Amino acid sequence: MNNKFYLILVFALALCYSCANDCKRQQTRAFNASYEGENLNRIAFPIGGLGSGMFCLNGDGSISNMSVRHQPDVFNAPCMFAALHVRGLENGSKVLEKTVLDWKKFGAPHTALGSGGASWGLPRYKDAVFTARFPFAEIALTDKSMPVDVTLKGWSPFIPTDEDNSGLPAGGLEYTFKNTGNKEVELIFSYNSVNFMRGGRGESLIAPMQNGFVLTQKPTEEEPFRAGEFAIYTDQPQTIVNNSWFHGGWFDPLTICWNNIAAGNMPKNDTVESNSSGGSLYVPFSLKAGESKTIKLMMAWYVPYSHHRIGGEPRSEQDLPTYNPDAAKSDEAYFALAGSRNYRPWYSAKFQNIGELTDYWTTNYDELKSKSQTFADAFYQSSLPAEVIEAVAANLTILKSPTVFRQYDGRMWNWEGCGDTWGSCHGSCTHVWNYAQAVPHLFPNMERTLRETEFLISQDARGHQTFRSNLPIRPVEHGFHAASDGQLGGIMKAYREWRISGDNDWLQRLYPAVKQSLDYCIATWDPRELGALEEPHHNTYDIEFWGPDGMCTSFYTGALQALVLMGKAVGDDVSRYESLLVKSKEYLETKLYNGEFFIQDVRWKDLSAPDPTQAPSFLTQFSPEARAILEKEGPKYQYGTGCLSDGVLGSWMSLVCGMKEVLDKDKVTSHINAVHKYNLKKDLSAHANPQRPTFAMGDDGGLLLCSWPNGGKLQLPFVYSDEVWTGIEYQVASHLMFEGEVAKGLDIVRACRQRYDGRIRNPFNEYECGAWYARAMASYGMIEGLTGVRYDAVDATLYIDSRVGNNFTSFLSTATGFGNVGLKNGKPFLEVKYGSIDVKKCLVSDVETSL
Repeated sequence: MNNKFYLILVFALALCYSCANDCKRQQTRAFNASYEGENLNRIAFPIGGLGSGMFCLNGDGSISNMSVRHQPDVFNAPCMFAALHVRGLENGSKVLEKTVLDWKKFGAPHTALGSGGASWGLPRYKDAVFTARFPFAEIALTDKSMPVDVTLKGWSPFIPTDEDNSGLPAGGLEYTFKNTGNKEVELIFSYNSVNFMRGGRGESLIAPMQNGFVLTQKPTEEEPFRAGEFAIYTDQPQTIVNNSWFHGGWFDPLTICWNNIAAGNMPKNDTVESNSSGGSLYVPFSLKAGESKTIKLMMAWYVPYSHHRIGGEPRSEQDLPTYNPDAAKSDEAYFALAGSRNYRPWYSAKFQNIGELTDYWTTNYDELKSKSQTFADAFYQSSLPAEVIEAVAANLTILKSPTVFRQYDGRMWNWEGCGDTWGSCHGSCTHVWNYAQAVPHLFPNMERTLRETEFLISQDARGHQTFRSNLPIRPVEHGFHAASDGQLGGIMKAYREWRISGDNDWLQRLYPAVKQSLDYCIATWDPRELGALEEPHHNTYDIEFWGPDGMCTSFYTGALQALVLMGKAVGDDVSRYESLLVKSKEYLETKLYNGEFFIQDVRWKDLSAPDPTQAPSFLTQFSPEARAILEKEGPKYQYGTGCLSDGVLGSWMSLVCGMKEVLDKDKVTSHINAVHKYNLKKDLSAHANPQRPTFAMGDDGGLLLCSWPNGGKLQLPFVYSDEVWTGIEYQVASHLMFEGEVAKGLDIVRACRQRYDGRIRNPFNEYECGAWYARAMASYGMIEGLTGVRYDAVDATLYIDSRVGNNFTSFLSTATGFGNVGLKNGKPFLEVKYGSIDVKKCLVSDVETSL
């Protein structure tokens, strides 16, 4: 080989290697398109109800994340599967799932022991294509060796404004079979499941029901929370049920189950036996050439009790709220209503047993599916960018997950996210749920219960709010800091809920507590009334910022504006707050703006607060080494001169809460442009993150929480500064869109959704401090960011302020209905698809225009 040829070969190989790496990083699947091949690997699509638990439909058609007992169970993938038998065809029995995904073969729980008892070793279909149109997911299964193609559609009700039907503990799996051959085939569909409800000392059994069976666990007097039932049944009257599998050791039950499937046997057994290991149902049918048939498999669960009682009790009368005299009796009132001092789900008040629930589900199945389809059709009719639609829809699945609770009396209570087998960070955490913009628009009644809990239950006589509420909802102890962003954000959200609902009486009832809350914030963090949060203030990064900063002071500005607007509406004197609002704007723009972005003025020696080493703080210790850093740089965990992605978060909150931005638009735009410039990384391979790396790492792209483009990074900046959080990516993207920087906003959305393409991460589970993390519902704010579409129920006014041109269609959900809205050649239109939306006035870019 001559040297010239050798050099050419080396160069070509190097170029191929480089291109391969570039291709690996590039998006190969179109946004909002179907998933196939390696993109199926990590898909787990939640099916369940708002506050009722879930299971997930995986990319291969299997079931996982079976979490119906009021807590996540991420690795609970019980042996339950559908199968098809073709009479007279050799090897004509297959599980209705694609070939087993690679991640199940090694590294998943129990794989090193062989995953005994799983169905993974049984024959199955070869290929699958997964398509999501929330709340529906469809899987097309094909196999050249089978004369029948199968389409599986999984779904559960989701109807904005209808929280009860959207919260049913139920799901549907519809299997459609098409004979692709040229002759008639005789088939047997079966569904088979172990009794995964078993657990505890009570009796377990599988009870028969019409066209199916009920997996059952009985409670004991000591453990009432063990009670649980899971019904599996079809709409086919010819269904044959075996509710007691073969009794035996080792792998006998599943072996005999498969032997029956493979032989085309349909054993019938309606005997109820204790500790039955599993059950099966069979539906025989035939298909002529080219003919299709759909079998509806319905599932519903009923777990009426739990062991959850979370949070400390009030220590004195001072811990009780001023503006709710009944709060002190709330625990007893809940006990009288629910018959338990622990959490009970809302559905246990509506349905007395599994029979009532399945009757309701069966009777209303078609209507609920039709209404859910109406929502899906309206939502996906949008002409907004595909990556935005994908991101918003993917994160609506959070509302199906165990992140969301709804207690016996109907009030909402939430985790931040889901641990493997526990809720992650309790109490509808105010500073996390600040970001979540989906619920107030889709289920505004539910969102208002959160405000009522914050101001009328979790706020004490001083106005101090505990940012984590108790479960069941009741007064709390007030032994830790209030969260500055959470409490101030709640004031802005109170304004938002009023404008969305149009309920002036609700505002009148809440306003005194809202005003008390703001007075506490002023006295605690701005005692000199300079218009900035000077004193140490706790925030969503689980630490305290010392000295004024752009992030939390922008919340202060927004809360002051909200209080002024609400106060004027109820006839209150708001002159003090108007004066502070002017000061706050001036302080931010003159003392916390460096000419390009907003920063923090780290201070501690001239404040009223005690020495940082003595001040209470979460997981913050001052070792001798840390004390040396304190003297040199100030308190640990600040951001100082950094460019913080959340640096004007309060300004974005003002917009999504239906208010104007107080701060100078040019300065705000400069800040978020700087965030895009400095914090968005296309490749994180060279980025050092000693904190929590798996949110984004290696050749992933993502938006860092903070950077220090002008230097000055502290030795120990705030504890999450090097991480990437999807909720912050979306709020920055949305804010860029609001300010007209659409292309830059879409840059961030693409970087985020490319990480969640199904290969490594689940597209329907954006995680932070737990799975299905609530902050990711900031994504919903991008709809308004792009379109400026907002409905104000107080004035019955529809607002449109497009950043995507004069021709677009978008989705709009209000307290009374939903539909499509947009512009056609600059002229506004509204098409109500469900309920009603009373529009008396329409403003397009602040100009009144007729619909």
